[in-house]
Amino acid sequence: MMYCKPTARRATLRLTPLVLAMVAAMPLPIVVHAADVELPRIDVVGSANEDARKIPGAVNVVTARDLELLQPMSTEAALRNVPGIVIKPEEESAIVANIGMRGLSAADYKSLILEDGVPVAPGLFVGNGRYYNPRIQRMEEIEVLKGAASLRYGPSTIGGVINYKTKTPQAGISVSGRAGSHNYHEATVEAGARAPSGEAIGGMVYTQARSDGFQNKGFDMQDLMMKGGMAIADDQWIGVKLTHYDNDANISYRGLFLDAYKAGASFNPAPDDWFLTQRRSLDINHEWTINAEAALSTLLYWSEMNRDYWRFGTVSGTPTKIIDGLTHWNYSDSVSGNNRAFDRVGLDTRLSLKHGAFGVRNEAELGLRIMEEEMVDQTIKATRAQPRTGSLDKDVIDSATSYALFAQNRFIITDRLAVTPGVRIETYDQQRDERKDIASTPGTHVKTSNTEVLPGVGVTFQFDPAAQLYGGVYKAFAPALNGDALDGLKDQQLEAERSLNVEIGVRGGANRWRYEVTAFRMDFDNQIIPANSNTDFQKTNGGKTVHQGLEAAIGFDLASGFSLDANLTYIPDAAFSGNRYTADGTLDIPDGNRVTYTPEVVANLTLGYKSGPLKGALNVNHVGSQFTDTANTVAITESTSGFFTGKLDAYTTLDLTADYAVNKKLNMFAALRNVTDERYIASLRQGIYAGPERNFAVGAKYTF
Repeated sequence: MMYCKPTARRATLRLTPLVLAMVAAMPLPIVVHAADVELPRIDVVGSANEDARKIPGAVNVVTARDLELLQPMSTEAALRNVPGIVIKPEEESAIVANIGMRGLSAADYKSLILEDGVPVAPGLFVGNGRYYNPRIQRMEEIEVLKGAASLRYGPSTIGGVINYKTKTPQAGISVSGRAGSHNYHEATVEAGARAPSGEAIGGMVYTQARSDGFQNKGFDMQDLMMKGGMAIADDQWIGVKLTHYDNDANISYRGLFLDAYKAGASFNPAPDDWFLTQRRSLDINHEWTINAEAALSTLLYWSEMNRDYWRFGTVSGTPTKIIDGLTHWNYSDSVSGNNRAFDRVGLDTRLSLKHGAFGVRNEAELGLRIMEEEMVDQTIKATRAQPRTGSLDKDVIDSATSYALFAQNRFIITDRLAVTPGVRIETYDQQRDERKDIASTPGTHVKTSNTEVLPGVGVTFQFDPAAQLYGGVYKAFAPALNGDALDGLKDQQLEAERSLNVEIGVRGGANRWRYEVTAFRMDFDNQIIPANSNTDFQKTNGGKTVHQGLEAAIGFDLASGFSLDANLTYIPDAAFSGNRYTADGTLDIPDGNRVTYTPEVVANLTLGYKSGPLKGALNVNHVGSQFTDTANTVAITESTSGFFTGKLDAYTTLDLTADYAVNKKLNMFAALRNVTDERYIASLRQGIYAGPERNFAVGAKYTF
C-alpha cells in the first residue's frame, strides 16, 4: 500500500498587508461604559481572591501583570516560576510540552493541562500528551490547582491541573511585534468590538512567528483565535471560540554527542528532520443563571490535530561519523514518517447549587463529562529523494470513549471553617484496530475497559485574617494509554496509575506581603514505567513510588517601587519503593532509586521594579541536579539503542526584562535571557539537548 502526501502544506493565514488592511478596515467599536463582560468558560480557580480561598489545596495564578513583567516566549516559560513545577526543555520555543509537577517526571503525562477548561493534550486516553503546547500570545492568565479540588477535573490529575485562560476581546485594535536572537520575528494583531448595550462581544488574536532557532532549530508558526459571545436572554450567555494553529519546526528527538556539547557546538544535530503540526478547535460555552442559588454551565468542545514527524534514519552499523573532529549522526537516505492524526469531541456540564441542607450553608457542584477520542497512527517508509511520500508500514486506529461523574459539597460550618467532600467516577473503554494486513497478527482489533472511583475531602480554616489553613486527602489516577494498554494487539492487563495524595498548607498575607506554604505526599501503587530502563519501550506496572516535599512562595512589596517574589520547591523523596525485577528475575530498579527528571530543588527569585511608565524585573531560576533514567546512571553514556542517560548537573539562569509606556497607546519592551551565558544540559534523549545560550528580544505594542 502506498501513502502519498503533498510536500506543500495546506493554505494558512499570513500577516500580509492584505490581512492588516482587513483588520484596519474593521469599524472601531463603541466604548461600553459598563462593567467588563466575562464570556462563559470553565475556570479552575476563579476570578477573585475569594474564589481561591474556597479551594482546599495549593493555588497559584500567573496574572496578566506577571506575563507583562516576565515577557515569556512560551507557556512553559510562563510556568517556570510556579512552585512545584519543573520544565524539561527540548527547544526554546516549547513546541513539545514537558511539564512536571510535585516530583512527577517532566517526561510523563500525569498532570491535566486545559485551555479555558478544555483538554489541551491531543489524546488523554489514546495517545501522547506532549505534541501540542498553546501559544502564550493569546493568554491573559494561567491557573494552577493542586490538592483535593482537582477531583472536579480529569483524568490524569495526579500532579494537579493547569488551565490557560485566553484573552477576553477588548474594544479596539492593537498591533505588536518582537524581534531578537536567531533571526526571531513575531507579529501579533488583536482586535475586538462590543455592542453598545454590552450584550455582545467579539474579537481575534492572530500571531505569526518565525525563527532560525537556537542551534538552527528553526520554526514557522501561525496561531489564530477568534472568540465572541452574546446574551441570549436576561440570564443566559453563549460563547464561541475558534482556533487554528500551524507550525513547521526543524526539531528532532536527536541531540548532540558529548564531545560536540563540550566543544560548544551550535549546529543542528538533525538538520533534515521536521516536526509538522496543525490543530483546529471549536468550543461552545453556555451559561445559565437559573436563580440566585443555581447556575448551569455547559461546554461542548471539538478539536482535530495532525502531527507529522519526518525523521531520517542512520547508517546501519555506523550510526556516527566525525566531521571537523566532532561526532555527528551519520544519516542514511531512508526517511520514516511517524504521523498521527487526532480527533476529539466532548461535553462537560456543571450544575452549581447553594442550599441550606443539614442546617448549614452549602455550595454544591455536580458534573458530567462525555468524551470520544481517536488517533490514527501511521508510519511511512520514504527516501531522501522523496521525503514526504512512500509505502505504508503501520496503520493503526486507537479510540476511546469515556464518561465521568463528579459531585462535591462545600459545608460552610462557620464563617471560618469549611469542609468539602467529593467523589469522581471515571469509566472508559479503549480499542485498537489494525488496518494494515500483517500475517503474524492474530486479530484485527482488541479492547479493554476500566472504571475508577476517586473519593476525596478537603478542609479550609481561616485561622486569622492573615492566615488560612488548608488540607486534603484524595485518590487520583492516570489511565494507561492505548499504546501501552493494547500494545501488540493484546490486552497488556495494565492497571491505571493510581495514587493517594495528601497535602496540608497555609496561605495569606497582610498589607505589603503574601505567602503560601504547602507540604505534600503522593503514594503510587502501580506507576507505569519502562520494563527496562535503557533499551526497551515495553511498559509495565512498576510497583510503588513515593513523592513528598514542600512548596513555599513569598512576596513583598518593598519601598521605592521595588518588589520581591521568591519560591522554593523541595522534594527530598521522589523514589521507587521496593526492588523491582524483570520477568527473568533480574533486579531492574533498586529500592530508593529516584524518579527521572525530578530535581530535588527548584527555586525562583524575581526582583521587580516599577516607577511611573517604567517597569522591569530580574528573574533568577535554579534547577537542581536530576537523573534521566530509572537506573540513576551518573556518567552521561550512550546505550546500544542510541539513547543517552546520565545525571544532569544543576544550573542557574538569570533573565532581565523591561517595559516602558511611552504614552497611553505605545509600549516598548525588551528582554535579555541567560544573562551569564550559562552552558548547561537541559535534557537527554537520543543525544544531548543544550540549554539556550544568551539571547535577547525587543518589541513594541501600539493600541489604536
